[in-house]
Amino acid sequence: MFRVMVTGGAGFIGSNLIRLILRERPDWQVVNYDLLTYAGNLASLSGIEGHPGYRFVRGDVCDPAAVGAAIEGCQAVLHLAAESHVDRSILDPGPFPRTNVLGTQVMLDAARHHQVARFVQVSTDEVYGSLLPDEPAFTEALPLEPSSPYSASKAGADLLALAYFHTYGFPVSVTRCSNNYGACQFPEKLIPLLIRNALNDQPIPVYGDGLQVRDWIYVEDHCRALITVLELGKAGEVYNIGGRAEMRNLDLVKLVLRFLEKPESLITFVKDRAGHDRRYAMDNRKIESELAWRPAHTFEEALPKTIEWYLSHSDWINSVVSGEYIEYYRRQYGDR
Repeated sequence: MFRVMVTGGAGFIGSNLIRLILRERPDWQVVNYDLLTYAGNLASLSGIEGHPGYRFVRGDVCDPAAVGAAIEGCQAVLHLAAESHVDRSILDPGPFPRTNVLGTQVMLDAARHHQVARFVQVSTDEVYGSLLPDEPAFTEALPLEPSSPYSASKAGADLLALAYFHTYGFPVSVTRCSNNYGACQFPEKLIPLLIRNALNDQPIPVYGDGLQVRDWIYVEDHCRALITVLELGKAGEVYNIGGRAEMRNLDLVKLVLRFLEKPESLITFVKDRAGHDRRYAMDNRKIESELAWRPAHTFEEALPKTIEWYLSHSDWINSVVSGEYIEYYRRQYGDR
């Protein structure tokens, strides 16, 4: 039995990844290691608690003893656990290097000690910085130019992971993905935030002029790419993962409002984010040519599916919108 440890498995991408593994890799076992911070929610894994191939362990990636106990017997690690929201890193940078850099170091050390055969460090396109409108998409060969405390901490984690390959020969690969969307995403992120606000006829905050461009990928496509890299990727290599779906934030907001039959008058332009990157775009040619992975879903197909999920899971949304979230929302948007 092949046993894989998924860190951050109660989060948005992690929960979708675990469901996919249990559905399509019946000979795998999954150890879900998650601290259950504000963004971790076991409700996202409802229905699989009793699955014979699944085990949940609550723990901190910065705790060597807890990590060591959880990783024992695992042949592979998919390391997703991270502080991941740019806005929160601007408000309070402190937790980001702790979780994202120190936590990655602890995970790498534990994996080496337990002779884990494959380790995938899951990262972000934001480590590359920002593109001009006419610049080509990010390739894996570009230097890292992170703009926020969040992206800087992820860049540090990536470099640390690759250093373990070069120094120790440890079998780690790094993936960098564009903006994800899909079920179970915490509503501080753009798409679930605007769906929730629109349904409640509340203002939808849009930073600056709203013309920032992002490349969007359906979360299931990202999860399939992670499994592909785990199974077929080369140690010491970086793989970009994008959805080939660039869109301006303002256009995305208007598209969702039309789907929900809500007026554009809900759009409220607010003061721009500090250091806001203008454009991200991912060049997928390496993972497509070397590992034969391609996104299976178009934006036009998967966005309505995503919206319908939130419309039919108001109980899930209500369960994650706690007092902490309401206070964060007030701090982030109240004075803009």
